[in-house]
Amino acid sequence: MRLELLLPVLAALLATVLPSPAPSTPAPSPTPSPAASWPVGTRPEVIRAWDPPSTPYGAGHRGVDLAAPPGSAVRAVAPGRIAFAGRVAGRGVVSVELDGTGDPPLRTTYEPVRASLRAGDEVEAGDVVGTMELPTSHCPGSCLHWGLLRAGTYLDPLTLLPPWLLHRGPSRLLPVTTGIP
Repeated sequence: MRLELLLPVLAALLATVLPSPAPSTPAPSPTPSPAASWPVGTRPEVIRAWDPPSTPYGAGHRGVDLAAPPGSAVRAVAPGRIAFAGRVAGRGVVSVELDGTGDPPLRTTYEPVRASLRAGDEVEAGDVVGTMELPTSHCPGSCLHWGLLRAGTYLDPLTLLPPWLLHRGPSRLLPVTTGIP
């Protein structure tokens, strides 16, 4: 009799002590191809960097601010589909869902932008998605607020850029050609 009671207890104890088989986890989300260019200009000044909040509703800066004058072309940094193009709190906003970035996909946001495309339109890296609107109170001057999200989590959009776009490379000497006076 006692053996019948002891076996289930022993099995339960062993289950808590022995490692359980690893749960089936989905394959990691693929990372996006690096962006081919900045969303504005060739190397805009970063006026304010990404500063993630310590709590979901805490203070922070959920993107980066890039110097850009009104009327500047705003470009998609990677291929994808326009997820939203419209006004939010009086500002023009464009959101691009990036191709091949997992499930849920990465989404870039740009504001204040007058959209030149509509939700559902496909874009390639470098395609113009709109133009900079007049400055808002977000920056001391005119700036593009560029954001990156996966689902509800904000990420640093500068991580989409390859290192050679972020930092100037070392100086290089070019070969001397003959026949120069």
